[in-house]
Amino acid sequence: MATPKQMLEQQQSQMQRAKTSGIISSHGSPPKEDKEEDMSRSVLAMFRAKEEEIQKKKMEVRDKVHAQLGRAEEATKRLAEIREELEALTDPMRREVALVRKRIDVINKDLKPLGQSCQKKEREYKEALEAFNEKNREKSQLVTKLMELVGESEKLRLKKLEELSKNVDTLK
Repeated sequence: MATPKQMLEQQQSQMQRAKTSGIISSHGSPPKEDKEEDMSRSVLAMFRAKEEEIQKKKMEVRDKVHAQLGRAEEATKRLAEIREELEALTDPMRREVALVRKRIDVINKDLKPLGQSCQKKEREYKEALEAFNEKNREKSQLVTKLMELVGESEKLRLKKLEELSKNVDTLK
């Protein structure tokens, strides 16, 4: 598409050609008024040709704009359809997510007392384990003491037996 400046230059060059062709052909016999009339006809014809060219280009641009608008409308319709499909896809997911979240909340409510109960039982277990270990230590200490006492008792009995045995021997 030509700019207005380019179109003006084209018109001027065509007018120059028309003038020069009129001058060359008029070296013959036609009078000056005929020359001017021929020249104004040719300028008028050039002007009409330019007007027709402008109208053609105007129609071409209008057709292109209409085609572009049609494509834009089709794209808008397609986008609306895609948006509807996307909304249809997200709705079921939202419901499922909401259900899962509710179930998680219910489980969290159930877990809280269970966790507290577990901590209480762990404390009781630790206390019972400490008591068991303490009684086990006490038992092992008592067993050790018992073995010492039994050992001393045996030594004392052996001593007594030896003394009695000496006394018996002396009586003989």
